[in-house]
Amino acid sequence: MDGLLLALGSALWLGILTSISPCPLATNIAAISFLSRHIEKPWSTFALGLLYTGGRILSYVAVGLVVMVSLVSIPALSFGLQTWVNRLIGPLLVIIGLFLLNVLKLHIPGLGFGPGGCIERLANRGGYLGAPLLGAAFALSFCPVSAALFFGSLVPLALANQSGTVMFSVYGVGTALPVLGFATVLAFASHRLTKALEVTATVEYWAKAVTGVVFVVIGLYYICMYTFSPATF
Repeated sequence: MDGLLLALGSALWLGILTSISPCPLATNIAAISFLSRHIEKPWSTFALGLLYTGGRILSYVAVGLVVMVSLVSIPALSFGLQTWVNRLIGPLLVIIGLFLLNVLKLHIPGLGFGPGGCIERLANRGGYLGAPLLGAAFALSFCPVSAALFFGSLVPLALANQSGTVMFSVYGVGTALPVLGFATVLAFASHRLTKALEVTATVEYWAKAVTGVVFVVIGLYYICMYTFSPATF
C-alpha cells in the first residue's frame, strides 16, 4: 500500500512538473484566461475547471493505455504528438482568439459561423463542452520536456505498478491543478471586486478581450515554434 501511495504521489508530482514546463505553461495561461472570464459566476468557473481537468485526464489515459498495450512504439507516438498536435493547436488558438476579439465574423448559413452561431457561442462562453475539449487538446500538446516526463517517467511507473488508468488520471489532475486553482482564485477575486465597484460589464468586456489576445499570442507562439521553426522541417 505504501508503495502504491508513493507511486501515486510521484505521478501527481510529475503532472505538476509538466504543468510548469515551458510549453504546457503557455497553454495553461491560455486555459486560465479562458476559464476565469465568467466573473459573475465564480462557481461556474470552478465547474468548468473540473471539466477541463476531466478532458486532460481522458487524453492522458487514452495515450498511456495505448502505449502500455504496445499498439504503437513510444518514440513514434511521442514524435507524432509533438509534431502534428502542436501544429494544429496554434491555428486553433488564433481562430478562437479572433472570435473572442470579434475580429473574425464569418457568416456561413447552417455551419454556425455567423453571429450567434455555435462557433461564436463556444468561443464567447467557453461552455461545458468547450472546457473538456480544450483540456483534451492541450493535454496532447507534448513538448520535449513534457514528453520526457510522460513517456520516460510516468509510463514506466505505471507499468511497474500495473495501475495505468489510475496513474495517468492522477498525472492529469496534477497537470490541471495550477489551471483549476488560479482560474478559481481569479474568478472569485474578480467577482468580489465587481460586486464592490459595480462594474461587472466593463470587467467582463476586458476579460474577454484579454483572453482573446492571450489566445492569439500563444497561438502565434505555437505556430512559430512548431510550423515555421527550422527544427520542424
